[in-house]
Amino acid sequence: MTSEKTPKYGRLEPMLAALEALVRCESPTEDLAACRSVVTLASDIATRVLGVPAQIKEIEGRPVFWWGAEQPDVVVLAHLDTVWPIGSYTPLWEIDDDVLRGPGTFDMKAGFIQALYALKGIEGSVALIATTDEETGSHASKALIKEVSSRAKAVLVLEASLDGKVKTGRKGTAMYQIKVHGLASHAGLEPEKGINSTTEIAHTILKLSALENSEHGTTVVPTLLSSGNTTNTVPDLAVLDIDARSFSQAELERVDREIRSFTAHNPQARLEITGGLNRPPLQPSSTEALYKRSEKVAASLGMSPLGCAEVGGASDGNFAAAAGAQVLDGLGAVGGGAHAPHEWVKISSMQERSDFLHAFIKDLLS
Repeated sequence: MTSEKTPKYGRLEPMLAALEALVRCESPTEDLAACRSVVTLASDIATRVLGVPAQIKEIEGRPVFWWGAEQPDVVVLAHLDTVWPIGSYTPLWEIDDDVLRGPGTFDMKAGFIQALYALKGIEGSVALIATTDEETGSHASKALIKEVSSRAKAVLVLEASLDGKVKTGRKGTAMYQIKVHGLASHAGLEPEKGINSTTEIAHTILKLSALENSEHGTTVVPTLLSSGNTTNTVPDLAVLDIDARSFSQAELERVDREIRSFTAHNPQARLEITGGLNRPPLQPSSTEALYKRSEKVAASLGMSPLGCAEVGGASDGNFAAAAGAQVLDGLGAVGGGAHAPHEWVKISSMQERSDFLHAFIKDLLS
């Protein structure tokens, strides 16, 4: 049920009630029990909306929501995991005029609900598939996504839009962790006897910044960093996480080679490098045909042009395109604040986006 503060939204009320239930069932990627709960709830919602429950598949130890054909011509791709640890986002559900807020609303539970309602009355070879490990790289579901996409005529990704625009290009990604193994000693009495891992990781960070290339949108960003144990000890271990992205696969491979060739500034320190390439870029060549078709469908409904954009964030659409599928991304919610404490969705857009997706799927199946 929706909260007492929820205004009356007519035709939208069942959609909002379903979304509220899904949002209140918090589902951070790392919490496997929570992800199982949200997939079970999503199947229950599918039964109420579509009359048929979803399958709950177990893929590499993780639950996957699957409603529809086993070998679909049209794949509607979503995810039900979020970046928010349980209890970290408050209030869990809030509506203020045309804005709703909650963890994972924009990225991307609203998109999932829009897709579910879009499938009402659809007949044909289509499936809605929602994974639970997208936010951490889709390591368990990647092979499944590639396999089903390789046989599909179209893959429609319900990731959030960019101010309503669909996404026709995405950067590819790589993720690394570098550990510097040094030697502890007393920072006051005999620092010269230690090997300072903090100093070593600083040299590494400077090397990383030199790998960026603005021409191809190549970024190499040091993110999480930890070092040392006490304030009066030369640190013997530093750990650095790295997020690398580019619109060019060749660039990602160049960065990969460079990072793997790193050596310690102090030859007595030791570097341990793990991780590597994750999602390949989503190239506009993989989205052009579906984008043109989507604009024709939008025009037939009397909608304003959707518009399109190439963005830095990656999605499972990258894997689908790499498998040879025609892809269109960013078909989900209109709003903003993905991964931010003000994450929000524009309520009045939800029905229009769902109706458009319904018409687009019918057009693709015709």
